[in-house]
Amino acid sequence: MKNTYLFLIGISLLACQQQQNQMAPNLSLGAESLWIQDDRPLPVNDSLFYQDYPAPLFRKTFSVDNNLQEAHLLITAAGYYKASVNGSAVENNILDPAWTDFSKRIYYSNYDVTDLLQAGENCLGVTLGNGFYNPLPLRKWGRRNLRTDLAKVGKPSFTAKLVVRYQNGQTKEIVSDDSWSYAYGPLVRNSVYLGVTYDARQALPGWDGPDYNAKTWKPAQITEGPGGELQEAFFPPVQITEEITPVDIYSPKAGTWLVDMGVNFTGTFRIKLSGNPGDTITFRAGERVYEDGTINPMTAVIGQIKRPGVGGPGAPDIAWQGAQYIIGNGHEQWFQPEFTYLTFRYLEIVGLAQKPALANIKGLFLHTNVEAPNHFSSSSTLLNSIQEATQRTFLANLVSVQSDCPAREKFGYGGDINATSESFIYNFDMQDFYRKTIYDWVDAMNDSTFIDTAPFVGIQYCGISWESAFLTTQYFLYLYYKDTDIIKELYELDKEWMDKAARLHPDGLVEQGLSDHESLEPVPVELTGTAHYLQCANIMTTFASVMGDQEAEKQYAQLAEKLRLILQARFWDQAVKGPINRQTLFATLLYHNAIPEADIQAATDSLRQAVQNGPAGHFKTGIFGTKYALETLSKFASPDEVFAIVNSTEYPGWGHMIDRGATTIWETWKESDNIYSNCHPMFGTVTEWYYRWLGGIRPMAEKPGFEEFVLAPSTPAGLPAANCTYHSPFGPIVSNWKQVADNSYTYEMSIPKGSTAKVSLPLDEGQQLVVQRKSDNTVVSDLAGLQTGQFELIAGEYIITRSR
Repeated sequence: MKNTYLFLIGISLLACQQQQNQMAPNLSLGAESLWIQDDRPLPVNDSLFYQDYPAPLFRKTFSVDNNLQEAHLLITAAGYYKASVNGSAVENNILDPAWTDFSKRIYYSNYDVTDLLQAGENCLGVTLGNGFYNPLPLRKWGRRNLRTDLAKVGKPSFTAKLVVRYQNGQTKEIVSDDSWSYAYGPLVRNSVYLGVTYDARQALPGWDGPDYNAKTWKPAQITEGPGGELQEAFFPPVQITEEITPVDIYSPKAGTWLVDMGVNFTGTFRIKLSGNPGDTITFRAGERVYEDGTINPMTAVIGQIKRPGVGGPGAPDIAWQGAQYIIGNGHEQWFQPEFTYLTFRYLEIVGLAQKPALANIKGLFLHTNVEAPNHFSSSSTLLNSIQEATQRTFLANLVSVQSDCPAREKFGYGGDINATSESFIYNFDMQDFYRKTIYDWVDAMNDSTFIDTAPFVGIQYCGISWESAFLTTQYFLYLYYKDTDIIKELYELDKEWMDKAARLHPDGLVEQGLSDHESLEPVPVELTGTAHYLQCANIMTTFASVMGDQEAEKQYAQLAEKLRLILQARFWDQAVKGPINRQTLFATLLYHNAIPEADIQAATDSLRQAVQNGPAGHFKTGIFGTKYALETLSKFASPDEVFAIVNSTEYPGWGHMIDRGATTIWETWKESDNIYSNCHPMFGTVTEWYYRWLGGIRPMAEKPGFEEFVLAPSTPAGLPAANCTYHSPFGPIVSNWKQVADNSYTYEMSIPKGSTAKVSLPLDEGQQLVVQRKSDNTVVSDLAGLQTGQFELIAGEYIITRSR
């Protein structure tokens, strides 16, 4: 009976599968598609990796009948790939697939290629690039080599499946196997760090078209692939989102042209070139120029490789970003580097006889194409410039991972995510990107030590303040998007992670790791590290509540109280001796609620005094202290005091960067023309302050996802107007205001359906509030607490006046 039942079940499943094959194609990439590559071995010595190693081209011809309904290409690679159908590029995704630990997880893309196919013969083409799977053996800082630090490296390969569905319900699949053929093309070198060399003399025109004669091409070699689980990409792809027209082209010296793109960004370029066959044109990219107008590539040099011998055998003496193009036989040729991305404002060109026309060169800004529905602007040109530079910096550091600098390292450091994730969320839709980030951490972490980056690149000295990004990012997905699925999925792993933290810090006090990076004064890791441990305990208390795990909720609440008391005893109850950044000290304690209620005013006064004692009365805080100081000085003192700092061009500060010509945010408060990146997100937390305090839009932990939220815009003296829109899961929240007379303001507020706003507006003596519906100007008079400035608004659009 049992066997008969199983037989019937098997027949039923087989029938269902056959019906699915007829009615709906299998749009997943699996074992039926093989991993293929070329048959060339990798270099045996490190120095040989720097020689020509042309990117392989793969092609596969196939036929399509007349009654085509739809076609989808599913494809991924170990390394990067570029796919085409009949000579036309497949969509506009670049630098695919996203960087992951290829031994554990590989994302594939699903492209609708229906419009690229034709009745009759067709051709699929694939070019492979090295990416992070086949990196050069560059010794960053003289010691860090990705070829040994990454979990999996090797020769690039790819797997693909084209699913063709006809109008009669029949399907046809073309998969990657040894029926594909390959040859080598003109891209003779490609490095995600150093750039590319393209020899146009080696071009094979029409190679990815059905009529090309490929008789001399070799059959593809089947390989095992990198081993990671194939998963369909659910996050936005990397794309070119903006074409930047240069503002100037000049010659700083004979034989050299210098292109000024006007802004610093991450991406590549496209240029029309001409010359004699064999002429070599060399490009160098940099964030700055020297006083004589020549390019300064040093702030974007790879891994601080700036003298002979540092980078290892075969490495360049100075590992700057660049490209080379060797002229082919065509009269005019367009060049766009592929399988690499650079960070630059200035582009040096050597070997081009004539000055290129502005119309013949474009900067190509590329990044993960996250949606950017949110908006902040104000009446201050300086604040607007800071916001533009911050957004540009953030996007420049989103290339499938959130990096700390997009040239020197390109690594996904957890500390920078801890500092800026809320800032990113206020500006962009980060939900899917951050889910990918969390999975990167899942794949990177171990059960015995803390690591610094995901994917893991061998660096592990920064401690809990970096790896805790795994947990804090989950929390911010919950707080801003009410994403409980990620909590349910990872709750057991979260608990294991907290167990590891307890093993590494059995007494609670964190004594190892990196603290307030780039603070202008020392900050002990015992302060910031323990504060992050406390934050994690509070997060796990919330997660346990979400999961209905009452025992764990009580356990984590007790841990949080223990850690709070440790911070209080160590840094508040007794005088802190020795050099310490007191701005970070008091801001950290206030931010993490480690100050007794009765002492909050004293701590606020101490923070105020520490800020006043800073250079020009400005912040001198680092990666974490800046976020904490922006928030706590506003919350416990006054947003006006923060505005005075942000709206100043004195050093140190964001306005100082803008005044010095910055178009992206620097890694350090002090300007650097050699060591430090000029495109670094960690000080971009000022944009969070814009949304939270000038816009006044803040989520509530008790009602995550903006079911209820705070709407408390600040109107600092000297700022006549601000406009702020944040798209919550319920819809757009609008908080605009302008000063219409002395001590008189008009607010425009929009509350999405399903949400409630807890409005808080300041009222001076004699002032009153009038609330009107925007649609018909009717006065809303039945609002409890209106004349105290504390009241609720339900869904709708409102105009509010505050005046005498």
